[in-house]
Amino acid sequence: MRFKAGLNKMNFRLVTQSGVVGVSIFNRAFLKKDLEVGTGITVIGKYDKSKNIITASEIKLSTLSNKVKIEPVYHSTSGLTVKSLSNYINMALLMYGKTIKDYIPERYIEKYGFVNKKTALNIVHNPPTDEKLEEAKYRLKYEELFQFMYKINYLKMQNKKKNIGIKRDIDIALVNKFIENLPFKLTNDQNKAVTDIIKDMSSSHRMNRLLQGDVGSGKTIVSFIAMYINSMCGYQSALMAPTEILAVQHYNNLKEILKGTNIEVALLTGSTLKKDKALIYKDLESGKISIVVGTHALIQEEVDYYNLGLVITDEQHRFGVNQRGNLQNKGLMPDILYMSATPIPRTYALTIYGDMDTSIIKEKPVGRKPVKTYLKTSAEIKDVLGMMLEELKKHHQVYVIAPLIEESETSGELATVCDLKEKMQLAFGEYYKIDIIHGKMASKAKELIMQEFLQNKIQILISTTVIEVGVDVSNATTMVIFDADRFGLSTLHQLRGRVGRGEDESKCILISDNDAKRLHVMVEESDGFRISEEDFKLRGHGDLFGTKQSGDMTFKIASIKDDYNILLKAKKDSEEYLLDEECKDELKENFINSMNTNY
Repeated sequence: MRFKAGLNKMNFRLVTQSGVVGVSIFNRAFLKKDLEVGTGITVIGKYDKSKNIITASEIKLSTLSNKVKIEPVYHSTSGLTVKSLSNYINMALLMYGKTIKDYIPERYIEKYGFVNKKTALNIVHNPPTDEKLEEAKYRLKYEELFQFMYKINYLKMQNKKKNIGIKRDIDIALVNKFIENLPFKLTNDQNKAVTDIIKDMSSSHRMNRLLQGDVGSGKTIVSFIAMYINSMCGYQSALMAPTEILAVQHYNNLKEILKGTNIEVALLTGSTLKKDKALIYKDLESGKISIVVGTHALIQEEVDYYNLGLVITDEQHRFGVNQRGNLQNKGLMPDILYMSATPIPRTYALTIYGDMDTSIIKEKPVGRKPVKTYLKTSAEIKDVLGMMLEELKKHHQVYVIAPLIEESETSGELATVCDLKEKMQLAFGEYYKIDIIHGKMASKAKELIMQEFLQNKIQILISTTVIEVGVDVSNATTMVIFDADRFGLSTLHQLRGRVGRGEDESKCILISDNDAKRLHVMVEESDGFRISEEDFKLRGHGDLFGTKQSGDMTFKIASIKDDYNILLKAKKDSEEYLLDEECKDELKENFINSMNTNY
């Protein structure tokens, strides 16, 4: 095919291991005579997945042995070709190869038979064979993960050395009596978490623990027990929740649990009246208040504590590092307990929470019924409305979730909160109260809506994922999620956890015309940790908390998703190496200073 003067285009089909792909290349018509059927070639260029076409920049013919040479591909830019970039890299390796630092200790190079780093870099930029390339990549991945896990373990060890905390003399008999008097029996996982916390609080080292549990697993009562222990030892506790309505719920539940004790509990939020705030400030400073529950109001400049000994943040990832730090700094080395209902895959937990001790609660409390999950298409909407009506007739309440607030130019056919309100109004508006809630609303408005839903003044609440973490509404038995394929599995699991909080059987209905195979995981699986592992495989770590965490956990060559086995080796080896007193401090320091090492 010829274009304007001197420009031609050649098209052909290429058979690869993955299937047939189309190839287009400009100004290479002279290669046509060499491209016979069965000829081995290397094609370098951009691949368009939707069209299944490679727009090639270069085509290389195989050698006589029909063995195709492995060519490295780099991200090029205007004025810098792949070929020239490759030449520059090889020149740099030749000139500065002697200055390349190797961060794998000699013992592990010998243990795994690794080549030195300079050789590995030469191989990945000039691969002689697939086998040699894989060996070199494995070695570089190990080094990167070893460095990372060494730093994580080093920080953990340093924190324990430096962070001298409050050593408490805990009356175990008193704690056991308190637990026995609870209106329910703790699960084995809850008991183990309490034991972990008691061990931490009895130690002279500052507690830095993550309490991670699946939705509805009973993390909150464990935190209440920790605050009870802290109060019995004469120290103050602060529990910070991400929303005012959740703070109120914790406060009311805590007051009920501590009924009969002389422990003073206060609630401090943005809505607390000015005169009441002044009194709370005074009683916190004097030590009269033992436990305070609240929102960001707990970290305001006016708040001073008498002897803050325990800081708890609920849904800790919802707070910024500075916000959590501000609360911790209100006391003199208080113990820290983070709570999260977002199950994290083992791989990711090793990295993001590697410098914390972790307690995991998987078991559900006795009597908690599993939520039945259904997968429906948009064509089955009548069935969905029928299931909703069935629950509404029983005087139960319904959540309806949409991926968007309102329609936009790019939203296409996606359901929106505003659109669904109109449709639900047509179907149920004559008999039931319907309202909406979303992230763009003012905090006060959101709190009011949730209060009305909690009091059953609203029967159908239409929302975005803003209710993913929220107040327990035991009368809400149905969760309907439109365009469910637009959400990560972990987010869907969090949303599903909003129902099934009472004694009645509950259901979650996923509506989608796409991605049925992935969504079927939700139908079959109720374990949030296994769901998070599946979500991690499918989507990576970026959507674990519902928002893309760009730049988070970015490695140059390793992948925490694909290289978990290497990560485990690196973790074990780095711990062993760090604890070896014979290791030179200088070499250890090299690891700490190697954060910005580039390949």
